[in-house]
Amino acid sequence: VQLVESGGGLVQPGSSLRLSCTTSGYNFNRYAMGWFRQAPGKEREFVAAISRSGLTTSYANFVKGRFAISRDNAKNTMYLQMNSLKPEDTATYVCAAESSDGVLIETQEYNNWGQGTRVTVSS
Repeated sequence: VQLVESGGGLVQPGSSLRLSCTTSGYNFNRYAMGWFRQAPGKEREFVAAISRSGLTTSYANFVKGRFAISRDNAKNTMYLQMNSLKPEDTATYVCAAESSDGVLIETQEYNNWGQGTRVTVSS
């Protein structure tokens, strides 16, 4: 299982970014997916998760209404659309995958992780 994130960068507060997680090496359609983030000096935290069908999603309270998770099973890719970015959203964003028919929101539920993409929100 290989997971590669992209789309991070330096943006101003209020801006938008779309992160992508491109996968290979497994049957993407059978895996639940999630986004987590880790800021310097802080624990990794849950951001959003999506079921393998894409029909069910879950979000951390601090991103509800601003971020949207989605997936394209034909392209083996998951996305995180981030709008109205705030300085406190600055972190490395990491995607995760696990064979499951549920929506997984806990770090320990995932065994497959990408390397992350850095998002910096600053004026």
